[in-house]
Amino acid sequence: MGNKRILGYVLLSGMILAGLHCAIASDLIIESKTQSYAENESKIRFEGDVDVTIDDLHVVSDTADVSVVNGDKLDTATFYDKPYAYQNKANKKREVKANIIKVSLIKKTVKAVGDTQTIIFDGKTPIAVVNADEQEYNSKSDVMTAQGNVTIDYKETKAFSDYAEFITDKDGNIKNILLTGNAIVKDDENEVSADKITYNASNHMFTAIGRTHTKTINSEGNVLNLYSDRQELNQLTNFYNASGNCNVYYEDYFAHGPKIVIYPDKKTNKPNEIYFVGRSSITQGPRTIFADKIMIITNPKNFKAEGNTRTVIKNVGNSGDTNMGLGL
Repeated sequence: MGNKRILGYVLLSGMILAGLHCAIASDLIIESKTQSYAENESKIRFEGDVDVTIDDLHVVSDTADVSVVNGDKLDTATFYDKPYAYQNKANKKREVKANIIKVSLIKKTVKAVGDTQTIIFDGKTPIAVVNADEQEYNSKSDVMTAQGNVTIDYKETKAFSDYAEFITDKDGNIKNILLTGNAIVKDDENEVSADKITYNASNHMFTAIGRTHTKTINSEGNVLNLYSDRQELNQLTNFYNASGNCNVYYEDYFAHGPKIVIYPDKKTNKPNEIYFVGRSSITQGPRTIFADKIMIITNPKNFKAEGNTRTVIKNVGNSGDTNMGLGL
């Protein structure tokens, strides 16, 4: 190894004492040009082409140190000067870049601080890129978190939030994504914002909770805006569910109700049929219709109200409004 030195057997004994695994300890190998131990700081220092391997995790940097507690137990390895970490699981690879990376040898966590970026590959193809102020990955629970100016590119989708959590399986496949705080998810034709958004990769379902707003485009290229307390969207079928104070704006239509379901056009797969369930209303110009059920079709544009309908037309006797009509 030239002037590199391997501390595998020395550091392994410390890790066994620290109880990194209850039954089976992991080999920790650190290579570097130079290394020293500062007893007054309880730190082992490594400089020059630092290369660390533990299980399937690898970290490389120019400088690093490992803190020692209780005389012989290794605690945290800290890597400086824009280190790089990567992990291979099955056909998945995870890469992490940051200003500083900290690896807890006891908790089996990797924390990246400052201009962090994580890239998840499927084979050689990047399927997810996460940027944030800080990121942390727990190799025991397969949970990764990101916080502070979080941006995500996941396949064809972009997302933004204050905090994000990713749950993966043992092979590194993403199972669930949770976005919290100023959460936004968008693609070429849809944009969803809410206090919290979750994504289930198994059924391609987005669930948005709290001050939700969806902006989507129908087959005619016209914008449909949906506001509610809660929304669910199936990314494959373009099927929407919304509940709680639902408001829909489409051209000169404004509709309100407790619950709605949106079905896509069978040919274009874009939102087309909007069904309001429960006592609802639709307003067009001076006319407002109340009904137990309301159906809106965006293309061709029309609506139908059923069940105990009541129509209110404002300012019928206002002769000064020569353009007033019934909105039919």
